[in-house]
Amino acid sequence: MDIRTCEINLNHWYAVAQSTEITTKPLEVNLWYHSIVLYRDSKGKIHGLENRCPHRQVKLSEGKVVENFLECAYHGWQFTQEGICTFIPYLSEKQALPKCKIDNYSVQESDGFIWIFLGDKQWLESGTVKPMSIPEWEHLNYIGTVSLIDCQAHFSFLIENLMDMYHGHLHNNYQAWTEAKLKNLITTEDEVEGLYEAKSYYKIDKIWSISQLFFPRFRVLHPESLMVSYGYPHWRSTLGKDFTIYCLLCPINLTHTKAYLIHFTSLNAFHRLHKLPQWFRQFIKDKLFGTAQTMLDGLVKQDIMMIEQEQQAYAQQLKKPIYEINPTIAAVQKMIKKQLE
Repeated sequence: MDIRTCEINLNHWYAVAQSTEITTKPLEVNLWYHSIVLYRDSKGKIHGLENRCPHRQVKLSEGKVVENFLECAYHGWQFTQEGICTFIPYLSEKQALPKCKIDNYSVQESDGFIWIFLGDKQWLESGTVKPMSIPEWEHLNYIGTVSLIDCQAHFSFLIENLMDMYHGHLHNNYQAWTEAKLKNLITTEDEVEGLYEAKSYYKIDKIWSISQLFFPRFRVLHPESLMVSYGYPHWRSTLGKDFTIYCLLCPINLTHTKAYLIHFTSLNAFHRLHKLPQWFRQFIKDKLFGTAQTMLDGLVKQDIMMIEQEQQAYAQQLKKPIYEINPTIAAVQKMIKKQLE
């Protein structure tokens, strides 16, 4: 099986948007050859429908929400959250509503993101699959930053990039660590975990430590453990106790991948901060959101450039051999293929 033509396992939750993106104005999102329209009803609940009016096949995301019904922009047909047509403005008294129904999708809003499940709903009923937990999103001791990855490449290229810490010199001043060395690789049926030894530029242990994020002269290298973990279909990494990063995958098709990279800086070392009123800590968390944006966007831009070149080389030189010596890559590829069995 060619890893670059592997489809995704639909029996997982995938992050398709940030919560703040979804309002009463319909929005189109895409997940593995599915165009989906998301919208909020009057109570703020999110619904997901097939982004297609069965009348003329136009996108319902061009329409609007009318009293909790999704209305098509073309002829005004309205649909329930289950995808059933309930109203046509020019229907005569002698005409019956057509028995048409569009697909509706399982949607969850959790930890700042909208998650969609496209697979067998028996998996949902069994409770065996859930959206990836991101406890730092709400925790007052963590400052978050989100960067969107949008690359024209198969999702396996992105996962391999995230699991391979040997490409650090690509990122110059954008990364928080250097001199990574793989010390242990643990593989189970559900996860591939690589433990690296590295040197970190940052140590968040004093009130002025945050300034290291903005002023390179305050940075001092020190040994730190670096963990990267791929629990299909998403990724997580930690650098010591100060930094945690998630990557939430949303593969669009075989050659287009979208993902959300979420970076958290820990404030756990500041014990006095924890004694302050909760509203003030929430204010600090909200005010500092996005403080790592320049670093994160810089990393993403450089990685996308390499990943897309890999995809282009694959497409142009299909029979050229690849020489890979990092064992984490083989483990990741094995997991991706196993998910399709």
